[in-house]
Amino acid sequence: MRALRNFLVRLFLLITVIGILFGVVFGLTPMANADMQPAVCAGDLMLYYRLGKNLKSDDVVVFQKEGIQYTGRIVAVPGDVVEITNESDLMVNESTVTEENIFYTTPVYDSEVEYPLTLKEDQYFILCDNREGAKDSRSFGAVDTSEIKGKVITIVRRSGI
Repeated sequence: MRALRNFLVRLFLLITVIGILFGVVFGLTPMANADMQPAVCAGDLMLYYRLGKNLKSDDVVVFQKEGIQYTGRIVAVPGDVVEITNESDLMVNESTVTEENIFYTTPVYDSEVEYPLTLKEDQYFILCDNREGAKDSRSFGAVDTSEIKGKVITIVRRSGI
């Protein structure tokens, strides 16, 4: 009887610790589409850290906009001036950004986002790696810090089964 009680207490503590870890500190979510390909493929599982708010350019983050969850790469941080030209160039602070691991052009979308866009404090400009057709800051504008769920820290690749 005592062994059963000890087991149940330890099981309860383990479940509580796991609940706190994945409810407060970490998050786990699958990549729903090909918007971040080839860095993150559809079906990959992303582990993200919720507590880190010291975000910088090139960080991959999970965020929620208008009730929908997205994943994207930060290309501009608070105070930066972002522009996407008609020639599909991404410019930050009047300098053309060259990204070695992005294999798509960055076309400007027909949306209500007006360029040049100056980011306010606690705002980020986030683009998907698959730049042609993905829904990102070109569609809905800057993303507030409060909308960012966390920074992706590791990816578990889906199996080929």
